[in-house]
Amino acid sequence: MSRFFAGGSDSDDSSSDEDLYGSGSESGSDFSQDEQDGGDDNDDDMSDDSMFADDSDDDSDDDEDLGGKGASYFLKSSTVADSDDEEDTGKKTVLSAKDKLLAELANCSKLIDNGKRINDWVLIQGEFDKLNKAMERFTKQRHGLPPKVYIQCIVELEEFLNTQLEDKAGIKKMNASNSRAFNTVKQRVRKNNKEYEAAIAKYSSGGDVAEEEEEENKEDKPKPRAKDEFVLTAPSQASNEEFTTVGKAGKALVSPTDMFKTLKTVLESRGKKNTDREDQVRQLENLLPSASTVYQKISVYTMLVSTRLDLSSASAALAPENWLKVVGDLNDLLSILEENIDTYHVIETAPEIEDVEKGPVAREDGVKLIPGSVASLVERVDDEFTKALQFMDPHTTEYVDRLRDETKLYQTLLRVQMYIEHVSDEKDTLGLARILVRRVDHLYFKPNNVINMTEQIAWGGVKGDSKATPRPTEKDLTSSTYPTTLISNMCSVLYKQSNTVFRTKAMLAHVYHYALNDEYYKARDMFLMSHLQSSIASAEPQLQVLFNRTLVQLGLCAFRSGLIAEAQQSLQEVCSSPRLKELLGQGLAKYAQAGVVDKQRVLPFHTHINLELLECVFLCSSLLMEIPFMAAHNTSIDAKKKVISKLFRRMLDYHERQVFCGPPENTRDHIMQAAKALQRGDWEAARDLVCAIKIWSLLPNPEAIKAMLTDKLQIEGLRTYLFTYWNHYSTLSLSTLADMFQLPVKDVAAIVAKMIAQEELPGSLDQKTNSVVFTQAVQQTKLQQLAVALSDKVIQLAERNERLVAGGYQFDKMTQPQKRKTQRAR
Repeated sequence: MSRFFAGGSDSDDSSSDEDLYGSGSESGSDFSQDEQDGGDDNDDDMSDDSMFADDSDDDSDDDEDLGGKGASYFLKSSTVADSDDEEDTGKKTVLSAKDKLLAELANCSKLIDNGKRINDWVLIQGEFDKLNKAMERFTKQRHGLPPKVYIQCIVELEEFLNTQLEDKAGIKKMNASNSRAFNTVKQRVRKNNKEYEAAIAKYSSGGDVAEEEEEENKEDKPKPRAKDEFVLTAPSQASNEEFTTVGKAGKALVSPTDMFKTLKTVLESRGKKNTDREDQVRQLENLLPSASTVYQKISVYTMLVSTRLDLSSASAALAPENWLKVVGDLNDLLSILEENIDTYHVIETAPEIEDVEKGPVAREDGVKLIPGSVASLVERVDDEFTKALQFMDPHTTEYVDRLRDETKLYQTLLRVQMYIEHVSDEKDTLGLARILVRRVDHLYFKPNNVINMTEQIAWGGVKGDSKATPRPTEKDLTSSTYPTTLISNMCSVLYKQSNTVFRTKAMLAHVYHYALNDEYYKARDMFLMSHLQSSIASAEPQLQVLFNRTLVQLGLCAFRSGLIAEAQQSLQEVCSSPRLKELLGQGLAKYAQAGVVDKQRVLPFHTHINLELLECVFLCSSLLMEIPFMAAHNTSIDAKKKVISKLFRRMLDYHERQVFCGPPENTRDHIMQAAKALQRGDWEAARDLVCAIKIWSLLPNPEAIKAMLTDKLQIEGLRTYLFTYWNHYSTLSLSTLADMFQLPVKDVAAIVAKMIAQEELPGSLDQKTNSVVFTQAVQQTKLQQLAVALSDKVIQLAERNERLVAGGYQFDKMTQPQKRKTQRAR
């Protein structure tokens, strides 16, 4: 086959292998190591030393006749022209990877020189970044020491930078973008040149690192051998250097240089597409055994926690096992920081570390500052826990099992708070406020006994004490007042913050906690003094949800305290809305296309307020307010316009239109039938229907709630009876009313006297006969009332027509010139 390809070759000794891979072929020489290093004089040596070389002069002459192409010439695609066309277009050279990188480095260096001539630091910054990226690829491909073109470029750039720093006037004349680029290049050049101090020193002394390396590579390079030639050699020193030092369990130990290079690589690849995050986590886990110093451990743990948190996505929460690993790593980091709290501080305001491998420089007091934020890490862990609860079915045992992890998270929050109190400045309380807000979010909606238990578990695994929230004693943990004191202490710190979100959250959570513990007047006064009603419409959705929850809890507190009017007023706006779930953060709009952000606004299930209980409280409050009001204004023409609760009135009208009403099946049916019974004055039937509702068992002390409702139904039943039937009596004994509604005579007398004083009931009390005497005023019929209303409207219409005829209505709206023209026309 080789003879066929050779065409004009007369040699019988040449074989197919010799024609395809032999000496003199340009394809083989292109992939030789000597040609990659740029040696053009080694082609003849390579052809002589090659095991494929032939001593026949005829073969060499034949190869020369073919133009040095060999058999590889015929392996080209059919689209390539023949030898005549190739001579016209020129000889095509194939560059090695090293040559390409060297060319890229030279190009970047040239563009940097151009930028220096025109003082364009934006161009210099961009090309310097490209130069370093190309150098990283050069190092990863193990081409040896840094080439001369790179070292020369960074040395000249540093010299030019130092020259520019002396020109203060020129720096001030730079525009904003050029000035920013200048400062960026200044920082990066100093940081970058520290990594190549040895190469820069050798370059400055007149040596050439790249040429020395090439010579070493040529000397160490073995000559090609024949296929069947096997040579056993002793292991060289280079092969011994390839062995890796291992630690316990056979794990390889990483040098500090490689460790920080790995950390830098992981940091740069975070947030990019097609990044294997699990592989990054494995790399960081492998670095932990190699971290020997405190600084190395802190650096690895900080990066590991952040990388583990990146395993989650916007539409899915972090897996439970990964979340537990994150909490464990964060606690390990806190343990290291607590043990070395006198030597290392991780704070956000720490200056940037110039030499990452050596670590930060100690201050005068011996403390080394590491830039970072422990508060941000624990905030992300808290967010992932909340997201997991949001995306989980609350009616499964998995939700309950996951909810048990909240104590671990709360304990971590407490440890972070204590650490921040120790390392941060007393004036800088922003980091402390961020943690206190999280603690308040975990506590404000819980009963006192649950808060005491949570605090006991959290403080049990923590050493030391806190300034903002001192360690509780055993007596405090059994007291019912400790939770209120704890939340007051945390909120007092948040009230001093300049951030309005912190202050608003603290105020609403504080009011919510007071209302939850039946301290209505404290909660109401604090709520009204905050004046949040006027500004909450422009707040964030989370704050609006918290505002609605606080308002609803305030109404429930008023209801438990027997303040029916206040309860109805607080619940009116929220409960009358068709978007009740959305307003309370317990669901989404019915027909809305909810996105990921909307779903994340929904609160976890264990923080929800029972909507059925809320509806029951609102309807009962409306029942006790609306039924007497309807009875008092029954004879008025505008009775339908005068409404306290439109929702309750609409439900009652719908219930009255039903042809047949069966026994009550749900809470709404119980209350509607109780309303009908109360309209008749049958308070006992109304009491039985209301007390039969099973939802009252969800309230604390349900028997007291039922007793309170019984008293209210007796009083409102008496008032409704008097409003409805007073015109059928001339006198009515108070003792009779007391027997009908099972109230003391004194209470009946007080109720009737109040109604007479407020002009709700025409009549007077006769103390001698202990009865109420009704004044029989002239009662207008419906027809008479409508006639009077019609006459009033006709009178108003006539007055308007008279003004229009006289021009008075239009005359009032005219300007002074128009009035003069009108008067002249008249």
